[in-house]
Amino acid sequence: MNAKASPWGLSALFGRQAAVEAAAIDAATLRSDRLRLAREPDWRRLEAIVARLEAGRLRALSDADLADLPVLYRTAVSSLASARETSLDAATLAYLEALVRRAWFQVYGPRTTLFGWLARFFAGGWSAAVRAIAPDIAVGFALMLAGALAGWLLVAADPAWYGAFVPTPPGDPRVPGASREALASVLFGHSGQSGLAAFAAGLFGHNAQISILAFALGFAFGVPSLMLLVQNAGMVGALAWLYHGRGLTVELAGWLTIHGTTELFAALLAGSAGLHIGRSMAFPGDRSLLAAAGEAGRRASVVMVGVVLMLVVAACLEGLGRQLVDETAGRFAIGGAMLAFWLWYFFAFGRVRR
Repeated sequence: MNAKASPWGLSALFGRQAAVEAAAIDAATLRSDRLRLAREPDWRRLEAIVARLEAGRLRALSDADLADLPVLYRTAVSSLASARETSLDAATLAYLEALVRRAWFQVYGPRTTLFGWLARFFAGGWSAAVRAIAPDIAVGFALMLAGALAGWLLVAADPAWYGAFVPTPPGDPRVPGASREALASVLFGHSGQSGLAAFAAGLFGHNAQISILAFALGFAFGVPSLMLLVQNAGMVGALAWLYHGRGLTVELAGWLTIHGTTELFAALLAGSAGLHIGRSMAFPGDRSLLAAAGEAGRRASVVMVGVVLMLVVAACLEGLGRQLVDETAGRFAIGGAMLAFWLWYFFAFGRVRR
């Protein structure tokens, strides 16, 4: 290659490359200008509508603005996609990204604050969701009764079954053959016990794990959820057999009632919510499987939010109230009042009277 001609050749090459780059920049600028000229009026109108909604000035919008809001939002999304695909200028991209983000919250975002959602939840949303799964609750309740009866009968036939239903750590006096005094020591005499708050927190964690597990396993057509209900009820039946044999049936019932009317109710709702999802998946009807599972899941999730709240109350009653109230009549009074409240709230409160 001629060394003297080489600089001229490189200069020409660089000149052609610079010309190509300049032409590409001019073309991109032209596309950006065309896109902006064609769609900028829609962007500006969408921005004005969103600004009014963000300021809480809904009444300042016309019916036409509200009707066109979804259309304008989709237009802005399409413009953003085009801007990204053609690598338009950074200013246009930044403007469209911010506009689409703001508009999304107005079109699809939540329509209420956290306090507003909680108000609707307690004012009837939770109880309505519970009533919607009433058939599943009936099935779960029947199985819990059957589980308690099975626990009693199995242990009565062979006390070796007791350990399968009731885990007994070392030092726990609640074992077959225990004396009346040993069993009664678990029920009474703890009014001055310290560390009750920590005990309540531990109970809440344990009960919450069981309830959430019963709900989460509902996808397996509800079978594991029902099994957990039967297992927990079997433990109650085995304990009832043990205490009945020492003439402490009423005392045990009071000991369980003060918290059990809330805790067992919460477990029943959790298992029934899991069953509701499984039943919807097994029998979706005219809906698709995903649609049926999604609808049931949304309803059951509302129930589960309330279940967690019930478990907080149950942990306080079990870890605090049951220890501080050291006589059977008071425990029955508190547990009975809680049961009456839950039944009223779930099956009477919030109903539409015609």
